Amino acid sequence: MTLIYGVDVGGSGIKGAPVDLAAGVLAKKRTRIPTPQPSTPGAVLDVIEELLAEDEWAGPLGVAIPAVVVGGVARTAANIDDSWIDTDVAAELSQRRGREVVVLNDADAAGLAEMRYGAGRAADGVVIVLTFGTGVGSGMFVDGALVPNTELGHMEFRGEAAELSTAARLVEDDEMSLKRWAKRVNRYLLLIHRVFSPQRIIMGGGISKQFEQFATWLDVGCEIVPAELRNQAGIVGAAVAASLGKDRP
Repeated sequence: MTLIYGVDVGGSGIKGAPVDLAAGVLAKKRTRIPTPQPSTPGAVLDVIEELLAEDEWAGPLGVAIPAVVVGGVARTAANIDDSWIDTDVAAELSQRRGREVVVLNDADAAGLAEMRYGAGRAADGVVIVLTFGTGVGSGMFVDGALVPNTELGHMEFRGEAAELSTAARLVEDDEMSLKRWAKRVNRYLLLIHRVFSPQRIIMGGGISKQFEQFATWLDVGCEIVPAELRNQAGIVGAAVAASLGKDRP
């Protein structure tokens, strides 16, 4: 059994667990600590250290963060403090841990997990993984290879960033009907299909548990399926990225 620890940094919680890479499952129940406020890099990295200490982990580590990540450096900040921008997160964590730490975009991590263990297994061509939550994250794959940092939730849609009108929080927090939300999401998916011509779209995030209830309103000319790993995908994908090391996509 190969175990690697994965961490998924979110706007409200930071979650981590060792991952069994042979099976693509958490090797133990995940540990969750609320995201500190303000969520500065130093404060979040301290929480990651706390997670690792609680789980007595000193081995390989992958971390998924809500930001565009290029060469381990955060270039944007979504639902975390703006001080993350231009922070070399991988270098800071690697220095703390005394070994290489892999850092990547959180939606890319979820996509890696789905492509290896979930709804994207053995899929060829263009596959797009979308995570619907507080915002909308995206992971794009071409014949299984990741195209990093696509950020399709920030595409212009109805005159604004797409995630402002298609995020799952509109149903969960603002009490929009599932039907109204799904019809709006369908128009967004039509735009994505028109631009990228994917063979498959995988819908993730907590709302994917209700997929069968809203799938009837989705029709864009390609296969649309629910994610299988759901809220564990970020943790599992972060561990997958760490396993790839310098050969990661």
